[in-house]
Formats: sequence, structure tokens, C-alpha cells
Amino acid sequence: MRIAVPNKGRLHDPSMELLEHAGLHVVDGADRKLYANTVDPDVTLLFARAADIPEYVSDGAADIGITGLDQMREANPGNVSDLLDLGYGQCRLVLAAPEEGDINEVADLAGKTVATEFPNVAEQYFAETEISPEIVEVSGATELTPHVDMADAIIDITSTGTTLKVNRLGIIDEVLSSSVRLFAREDVVGDDKVEQVMMALQSVISAEGKRYLMMNAPEDKLDEIRDVIPGLGGPTVMDIAGNGKVAVHTVVDEQDVFETINEVKQLGASGILVTEIERLVD
Repeated sequence: MRIAVPNKGRLHDPSMELLEHAGLHVVDGADRKLYANTVDPDVTLLFARAADIPEYVSDGAADIGITGLDQMREANPGNVSDLLDLGYGQCRLVLAAPEEGDINEVADLAGKTVATEFPNVAEQYFAETEISPEIVEVSGATELTPHVDMADAIIDITSTGTTLKVNRLGIIDEVLSSSVRLFAREDVVGDDKVEQVMMALQSVISAEGKRYLMMNAPEDKLDEIRDVIPGLGGPTVMDIAGNGKVAVHTVVDEQDVFETINEVKQLGASGILVTEIERLVD
């Protein structure tokens, strides 16, 4: 099975880190290569431009792919399913126009021109608004087009909005909220290996922001300790021979660790240990 992964740019490193943490270690290096083997002899990585990955998956060059929802919506292949939000690469596609101009809402674009690197997404968006501006496809520097009389407005990616502000562009509407997703061709969805990869990636995502909390606690305070532990499905309790204490193990949100430790300490807990969790399989 081949997994298509962004070959460079801001999505490459976090995608590779996620695969590594999920146990799909690269065994023969990936620099300057189109392919890389992993520790699973049945899984190979295919490196491609993020924008090309939807087509690679759709055409069968890869079985599953990791890329942004914006790229998938732009390619719009009819035989690819969105399996999992991987939780990084967040950005927005927004409709923006010059701050000092006369375009303040979508309706003002009737008969106007909109420049974008995402013409298909733009067409879908305007079809829903029932406004039909002329859409001009550009390949870069989209934010400059209103200032050189190429377009009246733009649809472009923004993460912080800084570039738009620098170019004196104001956001009129959000077209699409995007993040990096795991996609698969419909004919392989449900295959064992696809399910294994999806579970491995999900286990890493589920472990983010979680901590494993272990302690020795007085058995007669167990009910009270249970009440203050915001655990994942309740704590695991094990007997400790001969001292009136039990071992309590649980998973808590990182943000709750400080308060939880203080509360269980007041109830007589000791030997408290907090560790990071690499993967969490439900």
C-alpha cells in the first residue's frame, strides 16, 4: 500500500513526524527520493506536491494520501473519501477585497472579478451564494491582484491574516476552513491495512494533550479519589499487598494534571507519577 505524503513545504515535517510517532518509521531515508520504505513491508511512502496528492490517490498511484482539505476540494476527485482530520496545517480560504474599496459584501461582487489559486473552490462557493463574478486563476501573489487592476477581490489562504493586512485587504467572508486530512480512494476504504494506518494515526492524535497518572492511594479514600479524577473512562485500580493502599492508574488531560495532583495529595495519595503518552488506542 502506498501513502502519498507532501514532499516539502509546511506540511512535510509534521506529516513525517506523525507517521514516525504512529510507528511507520522510514527505513531507507527519504531525502531527494520519490519513494521510501517503512518498517511495515506492506507500506510505502510516495512523496508528491500537496496539490497533486488528491490526483495520485484518485488515479491509483497511491491508496491513501495526506494533504490539506483545501487541496482536496480544489482537485474534487469523485472517488476519494475523507477519513480523518489530522489536526495540523489549519488555515482558512477567505474572500477579501481592498479595505478602502466599494466591495463590502458578497453581493457587491456581481459583475466583478475575483482572482484565486483555487478556481474550483471559488466556483463552488459562488454557486452557493448565487453570485456569478468572473473568476481569474492566478499562480501566486494573489493578494497583489486588486492593486494592479487584475481583480476586484480575491479568494486566498490565510493563517494569521497578516499578509492580508499588509496588503490592505479586508476579509468579507470565510470560504473554507481547512486542515490536513487523511484521505483514501473509495475502493480501498475498509481494507485491513487502511484501517490499521488510520488507527495508528488516530492513536497519536488521541494521545495529544493527555498524561498518564499513577499513584498509591488509601483504599478507604478510593471513592473520593474517583470523584476528583477526570479520567478517561474511570481509573484502573489494583491492590497493593498488605498496606491498606491501592494503585490507581488513569489518563487525564494535561490541563487538569496540576489541580488533580493537589486534590489527590490532600486525600492521602502518594508516589504520584505523571508520564507522557505516545499513543492511545481506544
